[in-house]
Amino acid sequence: MQKYKFHVQGMHCKACVMMTESEIAELVGVSFVKTNLSNHSMEVEGDFGDKTVEEIIKEFNGALNKHGYRVSQEKEEKKINWSEFKIAIPVTIAFVAFYILLQKIGLVNLINVSKVTYGTAFVVGIIASLSTCMAVVGGLVLSMSASFAKEGDKVRPQIMFHIGRILSFFVLGGVIGLLGASFQLNTFGTFILSFIIALVMLILGINLLDVFPWAKKLQPGMPKFLSKHALGVSKLNHSLTPLLVGVATFFLPCGFTQSMQIYSLSTGSFMQGALTMLSFALGTLPVLGLLSFSSFSIQKSSKSGIFFKSAGLIVILFALFNLINALVVIDVLPPIFNF
Repeated sequence: MQKYKFHVQGMHCKACVMMTESEIAELVGVSFVKTNLSNHSMEVEGDFGDKTVEEIIKEFNGALNKHGYRVSQEKEEKKINWSEFKIAIPVTIAFVAFYILLQKIGLVNLINVSKVTYGTAFVVGIIASLSTCMAVVGGLVLSMSASFAKEGDKVRPQIMFHIGRILSFFVLGGVIGLLGASFQLNTFGTFILSFIIALVMLILGINLLDVFPWAKKLQPGMPKFLSKHALGVSKLNHSLTPLLVGVATFFLPCGFTQSMQIYSLSTGSFMQGALTMLSFALGTLPVLGLLSFSSFSIQKSSKSGIFFKSAGLIVILFALFNLINALVVIDVLPPIFNF
């Protein structure tokens, strides 16, 4: 058995840990792999025969490059492109102004002083689908697409995957809402959940900016054993596998999904919880749909840094809105936003 330690570029969150470990574990000869998000390293054990380190790295990169990761022996110094904020900040201001205008004239209600609205959930879904938190979902889609494409079945599995994802988010979101009803949250309990949602979104937004490495350690994730089981569903060879993979995405490590799940819990209502998660899933649908039938990836774009910084600022603003609204609920602050 041979042991190696490599550096991994392109990691942003716990979803990246799951994806890199899953892809490398599938390679011939690998018996153990562990990725560390804190220092962007990967420990690997296995029987690689007479392969050189360079050949092993080339094989690993063959499996990881398509997801936006790269393995190397030497640690690369990360350079922060602060100039991207010159575009990201005006884009964020324009986005917020546009939606406030739409809310003002009654076309959309994204910002509410007491709760997360379906419009908010939809926008968070759009951002989530473009962020690295969807790395695992995107990886599942690509792997499943390749597997079924070999058998000449390109369209049906994709449709089944998206149907399974949307229906499961609606039903399981409703179940979470019903569970919340059994708690009968008082005003303070509602504040605590709202505060947690705001905190999770704030951490996600900071991570999207990609300028504070320490924030990655704070990002929440689904229990690893649950995520691994959900990821394992994609390995099943059955006609219903795409449908099951769509359902399994509800349990994969994505902080955006979890923030909406926490809110669904706070609604105490099947329908509200279901519609919240449905709105979020519909927000992710356009990009995941593109990913299903093409090689679309925002991470590979030369403008990805600007996009992620803009998205991060927008998510941070959502978090601050939620935090302020939570303080309004317990009468710490008077209503501030009354658009």
